[in-house]
Amino acid sequence: MENKKDLSDVWLKASVLGATWAASEIILGSFLHNLHIPFKGNILTAIGMILLISASYKWNDKGLFWRSGLICALMKTMSPSAVIFGPMVAIFAEAFLLEISVRVFGRNLLGFLIGSALAMAWILGQKIINYIIYYGFNIVEIYGDVLKYAERQLNIQFDIFWLPIFILLGLYVLFGLFSALVGMKIGRELLNNNNIEIYKTKQTKVEIINNQKRDFPYSIIWLILNIVGLISALILITNTSLYIWIPITTILIIIWVLRYKRAMRQLSKPKFWISFVIITVLSAMLITSFNENENSWQDGLMVGLQMNYRAAIVIIGFTVLGTELYNPKIRNYLSNSVFKQVPTALELAFESLPFVVSQLPDARTFFTKPAGVIKLLISHAEDRFGEIKNKHQVTVFIVSGDVSEGKTTFLSELVKNLQKKNVSVGGFYTPRIIENEQTIGYFIVSVENDEKFNFLKLKKERTAESIGKFEINTETIKQGEHILSPENIIEKNVVIIDEIGKLELNEKGWKNSLEQILALPELCIIIAVRSEFIPAVVEKFKISDPIILPLSKTTVDQAESKILKALNK
Repeated sequence: MENKKDLSDVWLKASVLGATWAASEIILGSFLHNLHIPFKGNILTAIGMILLISASYKWNDKGLFWRSGLICALMKTMSPSAVIFGPMVAIFAEAFLLEISVRVFGRNLLGFLIGSALAMAWILGQKIINYIIYYGFNIVEIYGDVLKYAERQLNIQFDIFWLPIFILLGLYVLFGLFSALVGMKIGRELLNNNNIEIYKTKQTKVEIINNQKRDFPYSIIWLILNIVGLISALILITNTSLYIWIPITTILIIIWVLRYKRAMRQLSKPKFWISFVIITVLSAMLITSFNENENSWQDGLMVGLQMNYRAAIVIIGFTVLGTELYNPKIRNYLSNSVFKQVPTALELAFESLPFVVSQLPDARTFFTKPAGVIKLLISHAEDRFGEIKNKHQVTVFIVSGDVSEGKTTFLSELVKNLQKKNVSVGGFYTPRIIENEQTIGYFIVSVENDEKFNFLKLKKERTAESIGKFEINTETIKQGEHILSPENIIEKNVVIIDEIGKLELNEKGWKNSLEQILALPELCIIIAVRSEFIPAVVEKFKISDPIILPLSKTTVDQAESKILKALNK
């Protein structure tokens, strides 16, 4: 997995904001579920939109919304529910729609209003799509028959097929607009540094599980077979007689339940069986009502049965696919793909989740003082981001001096002192090669094993690779890059580079290696730099708050003390 130091600021912020969103989903979701409050999905979406919009007043990074949504969606795998695809898709889609809106219309009133309205409307759209996926287009026919029945009973003279959907859509959009306005109001208050009321936290008992069962026998073959089985079952239900599809799909469900215990959760819920009965009976009644055929009642029962079997196959099938997708081989593949930053950001988000949950007030406070709670969440998110940023910030010491002043000798003595204190040191220093009291070249010497490589030698003729009066051994450049490669220094506490100067300022030497190392967190880097080059080096490599150790004013013991302090040793 990619090291946490490689994460950009926007991914760090997304990991914190995504964890905050996920925490609110966990606390509020549990609360709303226990109270059986209707439209809980809309309420949770509103909280998410308010969080994202208000946070954008503090963090205006491009791509923050969709990244936060992705992190929050992936964290839904902690949910005790076996059905997680739906909520995961909804969360990511909502964040993505908000992202698209602000990209098109700008990070302003119009962009936020349209984005939040689209996100809220997505809930209705996804519900309709889910019903069609679960039950097939028979559910559309039943919906149409219900409305025809209503038209006939109420003596309505016009087609009302779309009317209920448009009414619901209008309500969803209004709720989305309201959420955007609340988020913008809170965001402005955060910018104005309005006082944030600190609520007394109250731990809420939430069921959090880890769906990654390490002892589960993951299998790519099973994943492929499950995909084929799911598709084949849906085709059979639609195109064959019940004497064929009922036994085959029943056997498939039994196999799934035996291998994937979580799939049993859906079948054990009373809600599933209640909906099973309602849909079956409703389809029979409606078909009988609109059909004069004497077998219409039996036809209706068969349609209802077909719809429910389809729903069972889809729900359980998605559950088993979700289980197999936790296969470490698949996760490792994704970690090395274009999505390589996602697992690292997700790991940080899971690390942040206990912190976020511990800072949350009880669920009732969300509803009694929602604006104050959102401000509190954003404030804690900023604190958490700062904590992570500082924790993974690289520390750079610059040993400065003039030519032949003793920078290399200083570094070699410093290395010995640090190693005596059990500090793991990597990198290299570059002692001079002296002949007849004259410098005729330089070695690079590996700090780890004292291996020596010829680096510079007096040039006898003009060469392409040279610095001053010395010719550069390009093979040794490769050796130095190998010594400084991330895989060789990832476990080190301190890395020495002697020295950084003209070559690196001209895009040569150890320039690429230094840039890679500066991206690593929790690392102490010590570089030797001539005094005259320090400003240029600091600016070029964007070194934040370097600690300068001038040879004329610093002893080895003093430098050692500062380094140990930076390492908390």
